[in-house]
Amino acid sequence: MAKDHSPEYLALVDESKKHIKEISVDEVRARLQRGDRFRFIDVREDNEWQAAHAKGAEHLGRGIIERDIRKVVPDKATPMVLYCGGGFRSAMAAENLQKMGYTNVLSMAGGWSEWVARGGEKE
Repeated sequence: MAKDHSPEYLALVDESKKHIKEISVDEVRARLQRGDRFRFIDVREDNEWQAAHAKGAEHLGRGIIERDIRKVVPDKATPMVLYCGGGFRSAMAAENLQKMGYTNVLSMAGGWSEWVARGGEKE
């Protein structure tokens, strides 16, 4: 699903990606299969979440994650993997959480699109 993103938006995403770490879908799936403990957070819009989401994920939309993260994840060392539709919004959210003091935040490269393409479980 190709998007027509503006050059300005893509520049913001590229800048965020310089400051965060990404993780592949395959590595997220392996961590889930091993039973690794981490918060798997979908930052997509409510309607995207309601349509379908990764099995085991919880929802904190991009519009509210910075506001609500302390209530949901008070320990700033908690491992988290964020994902969105294609890995752009999650990269920006990961950067903001790092700026807020969270030290173990990853963005899932390729996001939901890659999750589905790689056979990730859905709910």
